[in-house]
Amino acid sequence: MAGWRSSGAPRCLPLPGARHHSPYPFELNRRFRSPWAPWVRTIAAGCALLLAACASQGPPRPPRIERPERVTDLAVAQIGRALELSFTPPALATDGERLSKPLEIEIFRSVTPPGQKTVDALGAGRPWTTLLGSDLGRFARGQKIIYPSLLPEPEFSRSLGSTFAFTVRGLTRGFRHRPTTGEASKTVEAVLLDVSGPVEGLTVQPTEHALELRWQPPSRTLSGGAPADLAGYRVYKSQTGKPDSFRLLGETASAAYQDPDFQFKNTYFYKVRAVFKRDGQVAESEDSEAVTITPLDTFPPPPPAGLTGLYTVGQVELIWTANTEPDLAGYNVYRRDDGGPPHRVSRTLVSTPIFHDSSVALGHAYGYEVTAADLAGNESRPSAEVQIQVQ
Repeated sequence: MAGWRSSGAPRCLPLPGARHHSPYPFELNRRFRSPWAPWVRTIAAGCALLLAACASQGPPRPPRIERPERVTDLAVAQIGRALELSFTPPALATDGERLSKPLEIEIFRSVTPPGQKTVDALGAGRPWTTLLGSDLGRFARGQKIIYPSLLPEPEFSRSLGSTFAFTVRGLTRGFRHRPTTGEASKTVEAVLLDVSGPVEGLTVQPTEHALELRWQPPSRTLSGGAPADLAGYRVYKSQTGKPDSFRLLGETASAAYQDPDFQFKNTYFYKVRAVFKRDGQVAESEDSEAVTITPLDTFPPPPPAGLTGLYTVGQVELIWTANTEPDLAGYNVYRRDDGGPPHRVSRTLVSTPIFHDSSVALGHAYGYEVTAADLAGNESRPSAEVQIQVQ
């Protein structure tokens, strides 16, 4: 065949620019190298690095066991017919690293009748209830979980005086949904008391120096008895009215409370709970209806005192004791001419307790009074009148 040697070895046809002819058809001079050569070299280098890394890899690490840390701040409080648990859910595992798997909380509960030794909450072995990840979000209040265990009316009535014990522990689930449980928290206890229903008749009235709260004392407990264990009341306050925004303001033994920490034109919300105590155990009633108030300053300052005056050359000079109210705006000066009705002689508010009246005439008698005005526009009653005879 033309172009091939008789020995059968292939022979390249001459190409333009070729310096020599190889017996192999793809061996060209440098000007005709394949454009894929740089990519080939890069891929080869990467494979070499990968093989080197595989050659230096250590033994495989065992899977991480995410055992939640122990809950350390479990607490329980009775609010009405509910036993309210509060705690901070663990965010870390016992290895000190953050949990990456969904957290669950197991709650253990025991109920011991009055007069008997308290039963261990873990004694039953099985949790009373379990809070899943979605439940934890639903009961989250800031950084804490607030879980109310509401007792139905029949259970509440037959359990009065019983001791409720609670313990919690966290868990995560691994391969085949197998649980990895953390250490159980401390056990907290609450003796169920016969509290009253919500406080009724709450009102708030503004005064010059405080907001006064009043309400009706409860007359019956939830079981229908007299409130023998009633010890007082707790007052809660909020500036937004949102359910989670109320904070304990104070306690009082009577059905009234004064809150001096307020400002006019600001809005405040209040709730009250009745407090019951027996043998060191404390319980509260449910919240009263929230009341709101936006107090306005309708309270005038007291009248100025110590007004005196005298007639000098061509004018009457008045002086009085300065008022000390922080919202004082100034003073008004009034004059009666020869026993007539008073009229204001100060064109604007007087900023200092001194006034000069040059609009007097000889042979007339004048009576002067001074009032104080605050920043809200409230004006005091007039001061005692001072008589000046101009001669």
